[in-house]
Amino acid sequence: MKGIGTILAAILVLLGLIGCSSESRKTALHKPGVYKRTKDPLLAKEQRQILINRFKLVQTDR
Repeated sequence: MKGIGTILAAILVLLGLIGCSSESRKTALHKPGVYKRTKDPLLAKEQRQILINRFKLVQTDR
């Protein structure tokens, strides 16, 4: 029985180490303030003005 427990423990340790492999996780690093996709429709002049006006309607106390 002691041998089976040791083997199971070794298998669990190996499975845990496999989960910590050194492969890249394909992490995308982005620069702050840089939009990487096509043109953002929310940055259009008309839409931006609509959002500013809406903000001014609600945030008059600040």
